[in-house]
Amino acid sequence: MDILSIVGLLVAIGSIVVGQFLEGGSLGSILQPTAFLIVIGGTLGAAMLQYPLPVFVRCLRMLPWVIRPPSLDPQGVIRELLRYSDVARRNGLLALESMIDGIDDAFLRRGLQLLVDGADPAKIRSTMDHEIQAVEHHDNQAARVLESAGGYAPTVGILGAVLGLIHVMENLADPSKLGAGIAVAFVATIYGVGSANLFFLPVANKIKNIVHERAKLQELMVDGLVAIAEGENPRMIEGRLQGYFAH
Repeated sequence: MDILSIVGLLVAIGSIVVGQFLEGGSLGSILQPTAFLIVIGGTLGAAMLQYPLPVFVRCLRMLPWVIRPPSLDPQGVIRELLRYSDVARRNGLLALESMIDGIDDAFLRRGLQLLVDGADPAKIRSTMDHEIQAVEHHDNQAARVLESAGGYAPTVGILGAVLGLIHVMENLADPSKLGAGIAVAFVATIYGVGSANLFFLPVANKIKNIVHERAKLQELMVDGLVAIAEGENPRMIEGRLQGYFAH
């Protein structure tokens, strides 16, 4: 679980709420269901219009990554690759076949299968690099749904403000209705700017960073498998792979 994401969201929202109270306001004045519906509904509708259904659905499935990101264990992967290298040097590449079914990571399992099948190093690299690029592009496209929503939200917030002012103008003769219209107008702007900068854009960048880190781990796997295919010394392989995550 990514505790920092939870803390960051709580700090962001909490700061606004506390600031509202320090200014003498109340929580109820910034909780406007009408403004929320206009901004969030309009933003999601615009994002749906821009992207095809599979990309939008993929985006929704990736949202939990912000709290529970995919497990990335580069040191564990390096240990596994060194074990494969040691077995291959001692008993040949075919000895790795019995280890394929025990691999949980589907990408690494496919790579090891190519290695056992006798594919040359260049073929292994080209095949797996193509898969990395395809998956990374697909996942980044899904993350861009949130990025686009972050661009639309402030504008839709302004639209909500204009609608609120129209409501005010229609009820100038009834002062009792003016306050609600003005509140919707200003709160809609807050929701638009706030949702973009406190949720949509940070979450999009968080997901894109996770996608990048996973792609880098997969590149490490490719480099290790190619080195095994080329018969490199395990110690040399370890030194090369440790450089991927030197931080």
